Amino acid sequence: MSLIEEIDFGTPRSKSETMVTLTIDGNQVTVPEGTSIMRAAMDAGHQIPKLCATDMVDAFGSCRLCLVEIEGRAGTPASCTTPVMNGLVVRTQTERLKKLRKGVMELYISDHPLDCLTCGANGDCELQDMAGAVGLRDVRYGYEGENHVFAKSDGCSNDNWMPKDESNPYFTYDPSKCIVCSRCVRACEEVQGTFALTISGRGFDSRVSPGMSESFLGSECVSCGACVQACPTATLTEKSVIEIGQPEHSVVTTCAYCGVGCAFKAEMRGEEVVRMVPYKDGKANRGHSCVKGRFAWGYTNHKERILNPMIRERIEDPWREVSWDEAFSFAATRMRGIQAKYGRDAIGGITSSRCTNEETYLVQKLIRGGFGNNNVDTCARVCHSPTGYGLSQTFGTSAGTQDFDSVEDTDVVVIIGANPAAAHPVFASRLKKRLRQGAKLIVVDPRRTEMVESPHVKALHLPLMPGTNVAVVTALAHVIVTEGLANEAFIRERCDWSEFEEWAAFVAQPKHSPEATAILTGVDPKVLREAARAYATGGNGAIYYGLGVTEHSQGSTTVIAIANLAMVTGNIGRSGVGVNPLRGQNNVQGSCDMGSFPHELPGYRHISGEAVRDQFEALWNVKLNPEPGLRIPNMFDAAIEGTFMGIYVQGEDILQSDPNTKHVVAALSAMECVIVHDLFLNETANYAHVFLPGSSFLEKDGTFTNAERRIQRVRKVMTPKNGMADWEVTIALAKAMGFEMDYSHPSEIMDEIAALTPTFTGVSYAKLDELGSVQWPCNEKAPEGTPVMHIGGFVRGKGKFIVTEYVATDERTGPRFPLLLTTGRILSQYNVGAQTRRTENVVWHAEDRLEIHPHDAELRGVRDGDWVRLQSRAGETTLRAEITDRVSPGVVYTTFHHPDTQANVITTDYSDWATNCPEYKVTAVQISPSNGPSDWQKAYDAQARQSRRIAPAEAAE
Repeated sequence: MSLIEEIDFGTPRSKSETMVTLTIDGNQVTVPEGTSIMRAAMDAGHQIPKLCATDMVDAFGSCRLCLVEIEGRAGTPASCTTPVMNGLVVRTQTERLKKLRKGVMELYISDHPLDCLTCGANGDCELQDMAGAVGLRDVRYGYEGENHVFAKSDGCSNDNWMPKDESNPYFTYDPSKCIVCSRCVRACEEVQGTFALTISGRGFDSRVSPGMSESFLGSECVSCGACVQACPTATLTEKSVIEIGQPEHSVVTTCAYCGVGCAFKAEMRGEEVVRMVPYKDGKANRGHSCVKGRFAWGYTNHKERILNPMIRERIEDPWREVSWDEAFSFAATRMRGIQAKYGRDAIGGITSSRCTNEETYLVQKLIRGGFGNNNVDTCARVCHSPTGYGLSQTFGTSAGTQDFDSVEDTDVVVIIGANPAAAHPVFASRLKKRLRQGAKLIVVDPRRTEMVESPHVKALHLPLMPGTNVAVVTALAHVIVTEGLANEAFIRERCDWSEFEEWAAFVAQPKHSPEATAILTGVDPKVLREAARAYATGGNGAIYYGLGVTEHSQGSTTVIAIANLAMVTGNIGRSGVGVNPLRGQNNVQGSCDMGSFPHELPGYRHISGEAVRDQFEALWNVKLNPEPGLRIPNMFDAAIEGTFMGIYVQGEDILQSDPNTKHVVAALSAMECVIVHDLFLNETANYAHVFLPGSSFLEKDGTFTNAERRIQRVRKVMTPKNGMADWEVTIALAKAMGFEMDYSHPSEIMDEIAALTPTFTGVSYAKLDELGSVQWPCNEKAPEGTPVMHIGGFVRGKGKFIVTEYVATDERTGPRFPLLLTTGRILSQYNVGAQTRRTENVVWHAEDRLEIHPHDAELRGVRDGDWVRLQSRAGETTLRAEITDRVSPGVVYTTFHHPDTQANVITTDYSDWATNCPEYKVTAVQISPSNGPSDWQKAYDAQARQSRRIAPAEAAE
């Protein structure tokens, strides 16, 4: 094994289809028009020395190392900024060029520290490499570095010297080693889109400056790592590299955080991770990353990670560490006993959207084949189940239509109920780049999100009242239909015309106009009309949406309304358009694909279909129950009723993530066997009887499927610290239950998935290793996958328009609860925070805070940072207030990353009419000053502390 080396071509690839031929160092080279001479030379195998150039950012031409000679032209132009032309004759190495390059390198080295042997970048320093490449052997100007290398000069303090900035928890900034190539500044601008860095000063006084001479931690830097990756010296260096040393081998794997699915090189020394570097060939991230994937992997080694199986008779007892065999035997005996006492349907399980496709497939197989029922569900129930329902009804598939590359061809972007900058930051960076190039942005969200406030981006913001999504989207459709902006040719060819006419008559009614709905939505009719016209007439229009769409009582209705909007404008079936759900977790899409819903087998085929069941029964050698099982909310209700008494939860924290925490507590408390399979003693484990330690994404093989249907390999880079990968744990539990599953490697599980799932027929580990990734459907019709869906026709045949009547939620404001609470995420934290809270990311978000408008705060006597009581009809909690105008008057907002807040004790049982997806985004609340934690928080904390006790080893013997 060795380090995976990626070629840096110096400048970005040209997309031109016109080819140009030139001669470089005597060799003819043919490249796309617009290619730089530097990149063309690399294509021909000639590496021109460079320092300021890298293919992740546009050419800059400041270092003057990449000079070339062109026959017939005077001077020595920079090869990075000079485009190719037909017939050019270029020389990259002459006596004049050698002399010039040595002179340039002398200037760099004269003001650079010479501590190479002890430098963190030793062995990975482009400045060092280029000094060798140009043959530098001496520096005529000396090595004193009086400008900024040393803290003292001639015994006196040196005003030009700057100390290291160690404020960021993950990397250091050493100004003395900066060569002012501007690569970090350009990466922050062009790749990330944050514009947090600049160059201050001139000449030898030039410095990279975060903001207005702030520290990195105190600036607008989002710690994506793009600057660190771009830096050619040790100016910006990962602290892990400084501590451990340079890596010696690397393995390509996939990030285990959000639904973007970034590919990374895990760079290792032995079995120790040195750093995670975004992989340029990763088709989801194209070499970029965010603070979570790039840096927040330390949770895998956290001291709170549980590495041994544990059991206990009652939740009041301390945990007792046991062997794997004893844990499996205990769990199986309990679960079989429950079935003997209460019936076959009295147990079930929940699959994980953080585990691999193969592991999720095995859990649902265990439940259907081993438990003998279909009581299986997944966290998609509480996030994107309306996506599955709405898109399958209208288009015929339960997934997004585009790949992420599609955004590069988009002219108008509509973001509804999502904040990609916080929840899907790598995609957001690609989106912002397109917006800076001229695409228009429309944001439909109660908050003024980071997308609205992005630098050099002007957005149309529709700040609707929570719960009125359907009214707003229908009003957009009203404008398109009544102003004659519908794409009639597309509709007649691709959709059912009679259904369109019925739908068009519905949306055209005066009650759906922007003016009529404004009293409900709070959206300015003029802005809404402008947005509708822009989407319908602005060229390629793409809709991206998130949990702000799905987590409502009308979540499925809103998804259908969005699909209607795309069809009426013809924005389906080509690059740059489409309907794109932004999935929250790394494998939400995959967990749905793998048959995690109680009514569907893998591939979204209904359990009642006899022919489908026959296929699975033949391969699994078991008779399947044809009746759909219980959804998560049904499981909780049945537990309280006393008919559902055992559950296996893999990789999900349902107590913290599901709504109405008190109801979940009551359900878990009523069960006789709760099996939690996770990395840490999460909140659900407070009520568990069996704890099976899980393995991290670094410790197993498998696949994830991201939000664009992209199936990517997860590769094992170290031995599981708990001794078993998650797929092996599930197999052993199944065996203890009397249900044999025989696999020696996850590739065999994928082969079985491919044999049973039409959209995965062509998927195999060999193909994924060959192509890097594929997007389903991948079968005989599309052997290399399907980046864009519904080209030439919808999967269901004709696109289906469905009438979407707005029905107000039953959760209403009133005198007791006059404000509306909506919830969401923040950049540095992920989901319930089990992983990110156990990393240095807590420096950015140590607690959940409540955003409240200045007007609402003043009415209640609340100041910024005050403790406030947040109360709803379901419960109450306390947290600190953050006064901001990002939210509108009457709306408050918080995150749900920290269990000591338990924001979901506030949310209610109201849910989507079609899928039971909870209505997290609309809760009537009241805010009042508080002196500290609520009684419920104190009681919850006491129970958690009591429940997490682990008996000493000698006491357990």
